[in-house]
Amino acid sequence: MPSIQMRSARSAHADEEAAAEELVSQLGAFRPKLVTLFASRGRDHTRLNRAVRSRFPKGTRLIGASTAGEIDNEGSHSGSVVLSGLAGDFDVGIGLAEKISGDAARVAGLATARAFDELGLHARDANPKRCVGIVIDDGFRYRKEELLMGILEKNQSLVLVGGGASDHERDPAKQSALIHVDGEVVTDGALVAFVRTEAPWAALRSHWFEPTGQKLRITRVDESALFALEIDGRPAAKRYAELLGVELADLDFMGSKGFSVRPTALKVGREYFIRGPWYPTPEGTIRFANLLDEGAEYEVMKRGDMVKMTQQFFDEVVPSRVQSPQAALLFNCSARAMLVRANGLDEGMNAAYAHAPTCAGFNVNFEIYCGFAINSTLTSVVFGAS
Repeated sequence: MPSIQMRSARSAHADEEAAAEELVSQLGAFRPKLVTLFASRGRDHTRLNRAVRSRFPKGTRLIGASTAGEIDNEGSHSGSVVLSGLAGDFDVGIGLAEKISGDAARVAGLATARAFDELGLHARDANPKRCVGIVIDDGFRYRKEELLMGILEKNQSLVLVGGGASDHERDPAKQSALIHVDGEVVTDGALVAFVRTEAPWAALRSHWFEPTGQKLRITRVDESALFALEIDGRPAAKRYAELLGVELADLDFMGSKGFSVRPTALKVGREYFIRGPWYPTPEGTIRFANLLDEGAEYEVMKRGDMVKMTQQFFDEVVPSRVQSPQAALLFNCSARAMLVRANGLDEGMNAAYAHAPTCAGFNVNFEIYCGFAINSTLTSVVFGAS
């Protein structure tokens, strides 16, 4: 019966060779087809990649990224390396897009073609019920939507899950991210990995927000389509504050009344995809985390119980969608991790990860889910056994 299994390992060794040896030894006799490597940005990723790569057969594929925190079933960690190995009934094709700060759509299309070449088919012929794409980009290039256009150009039905390689650094002038594809480690890039399998799987997402029924309309945006100039025909920041019943100063993302408590979402069918505001500007505009369309209608959401809703996702949603869940790759919004710390919920959230199937993941710089660039969300692809 088709299945995909995972083993995960974690090391806090500062030396990359020692870390690689500890990680691989934790897998024991398990022989993966695909290895993921998620490591703190402060590490020597080239040396780490070389050390891990040398300990697996040439045919074992490796993908990975720098992080703003590493995740396994014991919770979220800092400064460590989390490795996972996936084995079972699947094939994988991988493409690397470089220099995405230029023509992101074009290089993403080429990377997608390379990934499907390795699977022996064209993207247009891929069965979206049997293929799932994992996308990890340099999150600080902010090119997710252009990348998605390139990846989906030949087949809009493909399902994509992932997030941005990241960094603990909070100063935008110092932030950088790295991508691993087999023996290459690059910045300003993105990896596209398509897994083809007959085993059960699902792309899933979890956030801790609930709809309020309160709507707003983006009525004017700037040329970049990133800043809302007007909402409901009014100055954007002022109107958003009015809708929330707060002062302009309260809109700050990390505040107790603003964007992280009452973000916006795009309703797609019965689901709400968080595409929320990031920060207000001194000019009274609002920088959103995603590209904006004039005339787009969003629903204002409200934050629920952060830990409880995450645990329910693993306890109820995952097993309802995936038969006998065995393996989960997790891409958690870095802002979610920051809010967990700010609210003193680390212990509870770490305990929630124990309810997941065997997992590996990291805190990302914005997320990808089913062809959408979103934020404030935990996205995942979960594999099971039939």
